[in-house]
Amino acid sequence: MASLTGALIGAAIDREEGGSGIKGAIEGTIAEWAIRTVAPIIATYALGRLVEYGVRKGWQAVIGRDPVDEQGKLRSRSA
Repeated sequence: MASLTGALIGAAIDREEGGSGIKGAIEGTIAEWAIRTVAPIIATYALGRLVEYGVRKGWQAVIGRDPVDEQGKLRSRSA
């Protein structure tokens, strides 16, 4: 049912442009598949970055300095 929605929307757009609708249906199906595949990957990456940011800020609040130096490497415990 969900892939049918992308195909119908693509076909409608293609018909408005003067095509038969078949090419639009195929493109709509591919676009919907790509969105369904890529969206969870992007959401997972964004959540990971948010957690990393929160941990760094929490560490900075407890210890008093950022655990990562200017070059992006972890600082040693003694430094």
